Amino acid sequence: MTNPNDPNFNPGDPQNGGQPSEPQGIPPYGAPQYGAPQPQYGAPQYGAQQPQYGYQGGAPGMEPDNNLVWAILCTVLCCLPLGIVSIVKSTSVSKLWAQGDFAGAQQAADDAKKWAMWGAIISVVLFVLYIIVVVAFGAFSFTTSSV
Repeated sequence: MTNPNDPNFNPGDPQNGGQPSEPQGIPPYGAPQYGAPQPQYGAPQYGAQQPQYGYQGGAPGMEPDNNLVWAILCTVLCCLPLGIVSIVKSTSVSKLWAQGDFAGAQQAADDAKKWAMWGAIISVVLFVLYIIVVVAFGAFSFTTSSV
């Protein structure tokens, strides 16, 4: 044991029976920490990356409309391939919302609406082209058969 009256006695030296004056590995307050490891506890450091989650806005409201009715109508009445894509997108809205992916659910609802609208637009364009072709062939056959 060492004598506390000894001039070489350091009370912070654990080898001489004293306790360390500060925690090991953490410099005193205000001391520069060049190259020192950062503590892994407490508030995040300035400039540190924050974790990103699915929804970045405020509190979510109601679940978005999944547009399933429009998807089914598009499939039955209009364009089968685009209607099926719309049905698949619209059925994924509720699953994504339940998982907490609010932005993904909104995107799926928007995609379902987009595919249903494109299916309806393509069907209307094809129907108008069909009518034009029928009228043109009817007019052509009427002019050739009456002579």
